[in-house]
Amino acid sequence: MTSERSVSQFQPPPVSIALGKRLKQCRHAVNKSQETLAFDAHVDRTYISAIERGVANPSIETLANICYALGVTLAELFEPLSGVPLAPTGTRRANAAAPPKIDRKRLR
Repeated sequence: MTSERSVSQFQPPPVSIALGKRLKQCRHAVNKSQETLAFDAHVDRTYISAIERGVANPSIETLANICYALGVTLAELFEPLSGVPLAPTGTRRANAAAPPKIDRKRLR
């Protein structure tokens, strides 16, 4: 018996796409490959690729490591993104877990 998996069409938020494009610009400006940048920032090359495509959501610490490896500040990385809409997209990822239902008879 074969079951088909439903594949959701996840669309990255505009801010993630804009950040990825900006990161790629900075990387090209210093003539670094994804592999070299990943090594310098202590992350995997595929993670750099995912950030540049807008599908990964890096932590501030990871972005700080990447900025250090690129020789830019966090402010310089984010400054050109000032015109990008930051409003919530209103959608959740398909794999987002629902909070458990808690059925209590009495309050604590």
